[in-house]
Amino acid sequence: MSMILVTGADGFIGSHLTEELVKKGYEVKAFVFYNSFGSWGWLDSLDKEIMDHVEVFTGDIRDPHGVKKAMEGCKAVFHLAALIGIPFSYHSPDAYVDTNIKGTLNVLQAARELELGRVLVTSTSEVYGTAQYVPIDEKHPLQGQSPYSATKIGADRLAESFYRSFSLPVSIVRPFNTYGPRQSARAVIPTIISQLLVGKEEIKLGSLTPTRDFNYVKDTVNGFISIYESERTLGEEVNIATGQEVSVGDLATELIKQINPRARIVCDEQRLRPEKSEVNRLLGDNNKIHRLTDWSSQWTLENGLEETIKWMEDNYDRFKMDIYNI
Repeated sequence: MSMILVTGADGFIGSHLTEELVKKGYEVKAFVFYNSFGSWGWLDSLDKEIMDHVEVFTGDIRDPHGVKKAMEGCKAVFHLAALIGIPFSYHSPDAYVDTNIKGTLNVLQAARELELGRVLVTSTSEVYGTAQYVPIDEKHPLQGQSPYSATKIGADRLAESFYRSFSLPVSIVRPFNTYGPRQSARAVIPTIISQLLVGKEEIKLGSLTPTRDFNYVKDTVNGFISIYESERTLGEEVNIATGQEVSVGDLATELIKQINPRARIVCDEQRLRPEKSEVNRLLGDNNKIHRLTDWSSQWTLENGLEETIKWMEDNYDRFKMDIYNI
């Protein structure tokens, strides 16, 4: 098999995807963010048996020269590198334009020049905004309710344009909310679990009413691979979703029950999104991915939460539990 480049391989989903591709026998080159600490992010936590089969390239997705250099000799690219925190995008939107839009353009342009066989661009369910109808299929209108989601809409449309203008073999992968081991503490599930694990009895959250469709990370990465392995997904944007929703409040109640039943939820004003920016409901339609690939969700929310709690119990020293991570 020819080499697959994974951008953002040092991140949460990217590290799991790198690991699973190696297990499936693919040759993998991991594009990680260059830094003076010599850190490869979550790849540093993978078993040596996995990393012995990974070629690591350090660079910056915002730089077209390094991106093209990394892509040389590759058959395909899974593009995951992005800035994803919504609160951070409120005060640093330029960074999101540079990383998410220009970074995606760099990947598309290099893939076109090098004539790669497949390009998978990572989208997000946040591009849909608050559901106008449910379940949300791929024809649902797009709405930029945060600078983050606006830049992801821009990146998706760039990817579409390269497919239509230059016949670049692009697929747009659109996971709904992914969770699991290695996720940043800024996300809702790890922020609830981390507060509970350090014994806090007042669990600080923002709005409790929004609903989300949660994918366990192993289901998400297998969705990526299934979309890659199907020729029927060329030129398509494809949801990865369970087709089930849970409110933030119900999610928190379940985690409190599992970890510390004495805890209670309190509203923290700084965690509230601006009213018109809050995405109130996300419930994904997964008919398209079932129709075009052999993917199906293998993890229940209960089983996925159990695995996530176990991992965080063993790794909570990696997180800054006493601050609000944006």
